[in-house]
Amino acid sequence: MIHGIKGVKDILPAEIARWQAIEGTARRLAMLYGYQEIRVPVFEVTELFARSIGATTDIVEKEMYTFHDRDGTSLTLRPEATAGAVRAYIEHNLAASPTAQKLYYLGPMFRHERPQAGRLRQFHQFGVESFGSADPRADIEVISLLWRFLSDLGLPDLTLEINSLGEASDRSAYKAILLDFLKKREDRLCQNCRRRMDTNPLRVLDCKVPECKAATEDAPKLTDHLSSSARRHFDDVLAGLSTLEIPYVLNPRLVRGLDYYTLTTFEVTSRRLGAQNAVGAGGRYDGLVEVLGGPKTPAVGFAVGLERVSLMLPDAAVPAPPMMVFVATFGEQGAAAGLRLLHELRALGVRADTDYRASTLKAHLRQADRLGAAFTLIVGDDEVAKGRLLLRNMRTKEQEELPLSTAVKALVARLGQG
Repeated sequence: MIHGIKGVKDILPAEIARWQAIEGTARRLAMLYGYQEIRVPVFEVTELFARSIGATTDIVEKEMYTFHDRDGTSLTLRPEATAGAVRAYIEHNLAASPTAQKLYYLGPMFRHERPQAGRLRQFHQFGVESFGSADPRADIEVISLLWRFLSDLGLPDLTLEINSLGEASDRSAYKAILLDFLKKREDRLCQNCRRRMDTNPLRVLDCKVPECKAATEDAPKLTDHLSSSARRHFDDVLAGLSTLEIPYVLNPRLVRGLDYYTLTTFEVTSRRLGAQNAVGAGGRYDGLVEVLGGPKTPAVGFAVGLERVSLMLPDAAVPAPPMMVFVATFGEQGAAAGLRLLHELRALGVRADTDYRASTLKAHLRQADRLGAAFTLIVGDDEVAKGRLLLRNMRTKEQEELPLSTAVKALVARLGQG
């Protein structure tokens, strides 16, 4: 027997209602906020991710699924979707559109990580990208959409953490200050953080190793070294969140793992998820479009891990399936009548099913119970000859005869009244 790949999970029919509730909420809210769906390829040229995410990030160095095409081109399964959305924005000249380019996506991403609950090698994300506005209100709108998505689903124990990474010149000056601080604590840092000191010292602040967190507890804060414009932008974002009554916590250690972020960065966490507690995150990336060859374009967005959302989703947030009608048939004429009944029910929008394997009434009713049917239509050769059928209420076990020709319409009217 061939087994599935480690860290790649089948989503079985029993789980699908949870996923449909999550994805339905995502699509509904994205539409309300003016976002349009985009679907980008699941693999791109490797250079796209190396240039956008950052060659020295853990994602590019350790986690990407990269392979060579037959012509030798290096390709990579997408580890995130922002880079692909930006590439599409540039390639199709979406900047020339007279309307704002506000895009959302749903789909699988791929990273070679150690599999654990809510963290798989093939995982799914809902994300948005808003292009063209440098206004702090665009940041507020994106954060508001993320917060409402998670709140509408009823996810528990949510905390919005927020920080500012400043502008490029702010970070450049701050890195020198931070590096001087880190060198004095180098002997207390893990091997990975010592390596990061030379490539991206900000990532040391994001380390989850307890010893590293303790060693950098009193590290200088980037928010204490913001330019006046970056400070004003951040203050406006915080004021907007307060206006919308969205609670937040300032986290000066929040730097995120992608090189393209600038100014606002944010993350929603939950205590229900343990050490890897991020549910969704994002930020502003004003320089990325230009880095990838497009026009200078401000942008902001977020991504949410849907596996983690599914883990936390309350059962009450999953709608019950629509009422089902089961059709039990016997004999050649009964089977033909059953096919017509199923077709009529489905044509009228009623969820209807049968079991072509069952040959006895007991077997049919057992399957109707397993499927949660509200009613069963029973029709055999004798019923067809009489032009009648039996309607069985699966809850009360009561049965009644109905004319075969009008039974479906009568049942649909009864379902509508119920």
